[in-house]
Amino acid sequence: MARRESIEQRKKRVRRLLRRLRRLYPEADCALTHRSAWQLLVATILSAQSTDETVNRVTPILFARYPKPADLAAADVDDVQEIIHATGFFRQKTRSIMGAARMVVDDYRGKVPDEMADLLKLPGVARKTANVVLGTWFQKNEGIVVDTHVGRLADRLRLVWNHKNPKDAVKIETDLMRITARKDWTYLSHALIWHGRRVCMARKPDCAHCTLADECPSADL
Repeated sequence: MARRESIEQRKKRVRRLLRRLRRLYPEADCALTHRSAWQLLVATILSAQSTDETVNRVTPILFARYPKPADLAAADVDDVQEIIHATGFFRQKTRSIMGAARMVVDDYRGKVPDEMADLLKLPGVARKTANVVLGTWFQKNEGIVVDTHVGRLADRLRLVWNHKNPKDAVKIETDLMRITARKDWTYLSHALIWHGRRVCMARKPDCAHCTLADECPSADL
């Protein structure tokens, strides 16, 4: 079905999928606990190869000890590593968040920048992290967050053309942006992540109870 779709047909299918997702997850949002752009930036960097639950256990301790970018920039490396150890890759993540803290302080007067180009200059920040911060905190639809859930569902729903390398996040993002209205980019990311965690799981998708099944070429019904 979807492999023979024109781009216009695929755009229409995305609009139908979005209507269902909005009914199913009207409150879909970022699952990372945060109270500022800085906290969201750090939490998103820490979430790489980790779970939101683990990050949400770690960040309250980290931000209680080092509440502002300037505090983290001057922190003890060993102490930071110990705090974030559970998120995995803790040495690299410590370098990233402390480096980002120093750059935010030195180059952006202690404020997280709200432009894609500036965010991408920060250590540990690629398009996924930048899109999370821009879309969730600054309410700016500059792109679509592509994590493992979004990539998996985009492939199963045949919303992307890149079947030779379904894990190419940049290509997935580009394809999704072509067929989705800009105003829906941030919501689509959150909704697909929620659906991927609750229904369309990696190992055993619950197609029998999926409200998107009749629009999904991969549904096992």
